[in-house]
Amino acid sequence: MTPTSTFETWATILTVAVTAIAGDVLTAGAMRRIGDLDIIRAKSGLSGAIKAVVSSPLFMLGVLCMALSFFSLLFTLSKVDVSLAAPASASLTFIGNAAAAKFFLHENVDHRRWFAAIFVCAGVVLLSR
Repeated sequence: MTPTSTFETWATILTVAVTAIAGDVLTAGAMRRIGDLDIIRAKSGLSGAIKAVVSSPLFMLGVLCMALSFFSLLFTLSKVDVSLAAPASASLTFIGNAAAAKFFLHENVDHRRWFAAIFVCAGVVLLSR
């Protein structure tokens, strides 16, 4: 593996995290709009539930972001040591999901989750040195 610059390392890790966060938030938002799949399945059958999900543009955009995240992770792992890439991208995704849940999905993210995010940030800083 050829050595990568610090910028390239963190740019690829950040790309994985951002696309994963976007995928998580978009699919969660879509599923909230779609509603309870058990109720849809009871009314329209399994095919109706599947149609409700795959016909949602928000859901499909979320799936696209998740696919981009996966391929970004593959690219990152070809350039960066897994011992840094995996924990850093997972940690940043955790932090980003908490913030995105609060601001985009209007979830109640309590102080314990924010403290956990702060500790995760500290862990990423320690890991990167």
